Amino acid sequence: MTNRRSDFLPQGKALLICLGLFALAGWTYEPALRNGFVNIDDGSYVYANAHARSGLTWENIRWAFTSFEKSLWHPLTWLSIFLDCQLFGMKAGPLHLTNVLLHCANTLLLFLVLRRMTGAVWRSAFVAALFALHPLHVESVAWISERKDVLSTLFWLLTMAAYGAYASSCQSRVTE
Repeated sequence: MTNRRSDFLPQGKALLICLGLFALAGWTYEPALRNGFVNIDDGSYVYANAHARSGLTWENIRWAFTSFEKSLWHPLTWLSIFLDCQLFGMKAGPLHLTNVLLHCANTLLLFLVLRRMTGAVWRSAFVAALFALHPLHVESVAWISERKDVLSTLFWLLTMAAYGAYASSCQSRVTE
């Protein structure tokens, strides 16, 4: 018979670490929620963009996948901005909140990926905490137009998690 308490502790510890990392990243970037729009690119991405003003429509979905606005092709960035504008209107706060939540999710994913790949819980938590706090991320998190950076990080970390799961399943088949 297995000891349920000992089976729970590693998951419980990971959950507590995840809650702490989420709080750390959220607390660090909470001031961004009070920011307005930045007069560099936020106009062309949000408040002066007719597509963003009309929200998430079929026409805007098509536009997102065919547009090279600003010489960039990033349909998921457009779709996430359109969805925010559809749900919350032309308010900067909710758009900043999405960036902060994406950064929090990236911090948690980094911890989980590193923990899975290395088995080193506390070292993985430390690296994820550095990631959460690192000033390199200020522009990406606090500037709405840099949504593309936090989104690309999210999908890169999801890819690493999928690869880690695949690699461990291959290794377990080899050792059987």
